[in-house]
Amino acid sequence: MGRKLELLSPAGDAEQLKMSVLYGADAVYLAGTDFGMRSFAGNFSPEELPRAVSFAHDHGVKVHVTVNTMPRNEEAMRLPAYLEQLDNAGVDALILADLGAFTMAGKYAPHCQRHVSTQQSVANYVCAQSWFDLGASRVVLAREVSLEEIRTIREKTDPRLELETFGHGAMCVSYSGRCLLSNYMTGRDSNRGACAQPCRYRYALMEEKRPGEYFPIFEDEKGSYILNSRDMCIIDHLKELLDAGVDCIKLEGRAKSAYYAAIVTGAYRHCLNDVFAGREPDAVWRDEVEHVSHRVYSTGFYFGYPGQYTADSRYIRQWQIAAMVEDCDENGLARCSLRNKFHAGDALEAVGPDLRPFGFTADTMTDAEGAKLDEPRTPRSVFYLQLPVQVPPCTILRRSVELSAK
Repeated sequence: MGRKLELLSPAGDAEQLKMSVLYGADAVYLAGTDFGMRSFAGNFSPEELPRAVSFAHDHGVKVHVTVNTMPRNEEAMRLPAYLEQLDNAGVDALILADLGAFTMAGKYAPHCQRHVSTQQSVANYVCAQSWFDLGASRVVLAREVSLEEIRTIREKTDPRLELETFGHGAMCVSYSGRCLLSNYMTGRDSNRGACAQPCRYRYALMEEKRPGEYFPIFEDEKGSYILNSRDMCIIDHLKELLDAGVDCIKLEGRAKSAYYAAIVTGAYRHCLNDVFAGREPDAVWRDEVEHVSHRVYSTGFYFGYPGQYTADSRYIRQWQIAAMVEDCDENGLARCSLRNKFHAGDALEAVGPDLRPFGFTADTMTDAEGAKLDEPRTPRSVFYLQLPVQVPPCTILRRSVELSAK
């Protein structure tokens, strides 16, 4: 197969960046300390950013930086210096939402490609082509567009314009994320990176004359009465995205864990490789997306209006990272860093960069001094664990545990 989809993974902090890169991303997207839509992710300081870019480039991975807030006057004054900093750091592309920021990026970051953020709600070919004419090399399409609409956009725009779509993760309920709920309810501006995600709260109705009596919110044939959204998962339809003309698939999740980034990136990497090779995706790797915290999955708007889901709005959490392998010798003796407590005799699974998941029992464990361990306790403490086979560094050891909200 000639065309390939770029896999774009989240890098909310240095650890998440490392895991996304090692588990198979073609590119990562991250933010500096300003102008990014995830202000509660770790993000990267001016000193950290060049090191992040160097690490990614050393592994053949591109770096896209989000500059996709809607800056106010005083913030716009700081943009030129910030854009020059990103350009000097060797950033490959900027993800931009504000037209002024987009224009300034062309002047102050001339070596960076300009990608138009989903915050611009690009939902038709006229808009997409207009951004290309202004200098954009890529548009991130609105999450509301269908697969058929993507085909039309591809057919009616310059073939040099790249199309990026979201493929996995949380979905905003407002038009491509232009939400006012967070600002109204909590004072945290979602359009400036501080969303409190009120669409994921659990809501009920209370009638003013019956205080304390709560009625569930639901959908019937007359309309929708709920705000929360399901998570998107398009892993079963990668070939359809490719055939529609999509150039890049984005995995949402900069505010999520490094474990999430590793597992979801690895799942999509292996399934994409199967699609590129003309094979059916391996069910083992497809199942990996069920091993991270998520809501009930849907395919978003790709196949038409998804309707409202009211059965359950809670997160499904059935797996927990136990430890990270730092090094492992040829006999399978692994030096590990603890993430969550577990006991000798527990059933664990290992999954790593290009390492197919396998189960084993945690038997022989010792501390850094060689004393026998029954239960490592201190987070990030180093201990040794005998594995059945040698595994690569940054292999994840996890266990099945029910942590879903009740």
